[in-house]
Amino acid sequence: MRAALVGVDFGAGDFDASLEELALLAHSAGAEPITTITAKRSSPDSAYFIGSGKADEVAQACVAEQVEIVIFNHALSPAQQRNLEKRLNVRVLDRTSLILDIFAQRAQSHEGKLQVELAQLQHLSTRLIRGWTHLERQKGGIGLRGPGETQLETDRRLIGERVKALRARLAKLRKQHETQRRSRGRTGTFSVSLVGYTNAGKSTLFNAMTKAGVYVANQLFATLDTTSRRVYLGEEVGNVVISDTVGFVRELPHQLVAAFRATLEETIHADLLLHVVDGASPVRMEQIEQVNLVLKEIGADHIPQILVWNKIDAARLEPAVERDEYGKISRVFISARSGAGLDLLRDAIVESAKSAPGLTYQYANKEQDDAGPEMPDAETADGPQSESILTSTNVGPR
Repeated sequence: MRAALVGVDFGAGDFDASLEELALLAHSAGAEPITTITAKRSSPDSAYFIGSGKADEVAQACVAEQVEIVIFNHALSPAQQRNLEKRLNVRVLDRTSLILDIFAQRAQSHEGKLQVELAQLQHLSTRLIRGWTHLERQKGGIGLRGPGETQLETDRRLIGERVKALRARLAKLRKQHETQRRSRGRTGTFSVSLVGYTNAGKSTLFNAMTKAGVYVANQLFATLDTTSRRVYLGEEVGNVVISDTVGFVRELPHQLVAAFRATLEETIHADLLLHVVDGASPVRMEQIEQVNLVLKEIGADHIPQILVWNKIDAARLEPAVERDEYGKISRVFISARSGAGLDLLRDAIVESAKSAPGLTYQYANKEQDDAGPEMPDAETADGPQSESILTSTNVGPR
């Protein structure tokens, strides 16, 4: 689908990087960006967001380039979206709708589908328009009484009922996850969650550490399902559970954060966060800030965190470990693709697990464990490799 990208520079943040990310999002959704139109404003126009003059410029570009869809790098109000579609005579999407569409394409698990549908319905509920206006609410006289509600009201009621049903089903799934977490807690298993900006290399790192075979691609939101695996890291700490979570992005729609609360709770209940950073990205500091904002929003900002500086081969850096003023590990430099520095990262996880208060380790003493750690087929340099935990926790959108 031929697309035109529209971005407005309000003088805040890295505008060029934001536009590049919009192009990647468009590609991920299956669109082909043909042209990019930019503008500078101090504040959005109430009717067209970009102003009537710039809207006419976009309309001319749509005709000249045979554009089928216009994608805005901002969140549009329902009125702005409708006004633009009438003026441009093509479909208009904002950033929120684009991300929701990508999530809908990628969701694979049952829970992921439910979460995406909930987010889409919440977004759609603000964009309903009047329909069937010839059916009046009530009229006097025999044969003149209407159905009692307009089509708009009917749509709102149906959406409300579906949202209520989805929330009930997601609440049931959340209870199941809580049961799984309590089971891991009783065994004293140390829990690690990979978090970070989308396309930072979390799934590649997860595969490198666990041999899980999670889908990896050089695109935004390549994988949405949260997957957990158990990994043996030696006699000192035994097994730890590592979870790969959905990537974050700037201006992540609030509907998604709310809908994926059950998924993101795997992060909230972790003992350690490995914050994976694209070390080769020129806007890595802004990406770190965006991830920390989402972590704060979901209540996970208090969890100990280690910055994992990934893609050091592209950034021409060497594997290394940095410590803060208290002697705790703050950053580990690795390359998930080549494997450089993974031994340092494993040592960092072991050190964090050993210092975690109140945890016991299932395989800390092999002599007391007749069965010993389970031995899957794959092995790492440190010991037996990952296996699916009790039930592999697949929770994000598919």
